[in-house]
Amino acid sequence: MSKGLIEPHGGTLVNQVADAGKAKELTAEASSLQQISLSAKQSCDVEMIGIGAFSPLTGFMGKADFDSVCDNMTLASGDVWPIPITLSVDAADAPKVGDRVALNAPNGVLQAVMTVEEVYPHDRAKEASKVFFNKPEDDDGNHPGAEAVKAEGDTCLAGPIEVVTVCVDPDGPEAFLDERLTPAQTRADFEKRGWKTIGAFQTRNPIHRAHEYLCKCTQEICDGLLIHPLVGETKPGDIPADVRMDCYKVLIENYFVPERTALSVMPAAMRYAGPREAILHALVRKNYGCTHFITGRDHAGVGNYYGTYDAQTIFDGLDADNIGIIPLKFEHAAYSKRAQGMVSGKTFPKIEGDQIFLSGTKVREMLGKGERPPMEFSRPEVADALIAWATKA
Repeated sequence: MSKGLIEPHGGTLVNQVADAGKAKELTAEASSLQQISLSAKQSCDVEMIGIGAFSPLTGFMGKADFDSVCDNMTLASGDVWPIPITLSVDAADAPKVGDRVALNAPNGVLQAVMTVEEVYPHDRAKEASKVFFNKPEDDDGNHPGAEAVKAEGDTCLAGPIEVVTVCVDPDGPEAFLDERLTPAQTRADFEKRGWKTIGAFQTRNPIHRAHEYLCKCTQEICDGLLIHPLVGETKPGDIPADVRMDCYKVLIENYFVPERTALSVMPAAMRYAGPREAILHALVRKNYGCTHFITGRDHAGVGNYYGTYDAQTIFDGLDADNIGIIPLKFEHAAYSKRAQGMVSGKTFPKIEGDQIFLSGTKVREMLGKGERPPMEFSRPEVADALIAWATKA
C-alpha cells in the first residue's frame, strides 16, 4: 500500500474485478450457470465489493458476519462494520453450497460470477429492527430502508464474487465514467498530489452554502478535500445524480481551489440508515484513502427516525483505532444576516430571525416555480442548474 496514505479497512485493499482474460472465461462459464437477477441495491453492492470500496469484504456476507453486524456492528473478525451486505433470493431459487452462479444486473448485463459457500435464512425482521431503528417500536412501516429489507428474499447466499462488468450501464445518465474512480485510483491521485490528510464530503443532495462551509472548514485542516457524492440507488423524490453533479462541478469551478479539491462519485446505494450508515460511509471513504470524514446534521437520515446528531455520537461507542478515519462533527450551519457569513452554534450566538435556513421541500417548491433560492442559501450558479432541471422536469 502507498506509503503515507491511510490503510484500507482490514489492512488490504480488495480487488475482485477480473482482468480481461479472466472476464472472458467467466462470461463463457456464466452461460451454463444458474442466473440470478440482482436488484438495483445488490448491483451497487457488487460494484462496491469488486472495486474494494467495501474492503475487507470479498463477497456477500455469511451468517456469522450477518449476526455480528446486526448485534454488535462488527464483522465476525472484530472489525467495525455497521450494515449487512447480503445477497438475498427466494428460497425456491436458492442454489446449493458449492454451486457457481451468474449475477446479472437489473438491465440483464452479466455483472459477476459467485461461488456459493453458504446458504442461510435471511432474518429480515432482525436486520430491519437492528439496522434502522433505535427502538423496535420506532418501526411504523414507513421507513424506506427497512421496508426494502422486509421485501427482499428470505434466503441469503454467501461467498466471494468475481466481477466481470463494473459499470453495468456505461451509457446511462448516472455512469459518470470520467469521475467513477476506484479506491485504488483515488489513492493514486492523492499520492500524486502529495496529500497525506484528506477530508471526504458525502452527499446525496445538491450542494448549498452550508455544505460549502463544512467543506472549506475541512480544507483548512486537511491537505485536500474529496467531494464524493453518492450516485447509486436513491429513493423517489431525490434530485437526480446528473443534476447534482452539474452543481458540484460549477461550484468547484467558481468557488474552490482546484489544486486542493477532488471530485469523484461513489456508486453505492442509499440505505437511509442514519447513524449506522454514517459509519459505513466513513469506512468506505477510508478505503478510498481519506483520513477525515465530514459528519453533519442527520447524516443519511430520513423522516424523523433519528436525532439531529445521532450520526455523530454513534462513533463514540465504537473502536476508534479500528475505524481509523476521523469523524469531523459539525454543528448545523446557516447564513447569519448579522454576522454576514456562515455560522454554526459553536461560532455565533443564536438570534431569533437572524439565520437563513430553507428546508429541502421549500427549495424544491421554489425551484419548481422558477424562483431562485436566496444567495445566502445557494450560490447563483448552483441555483441556475437546479432551476433548469426543475422547470424542465
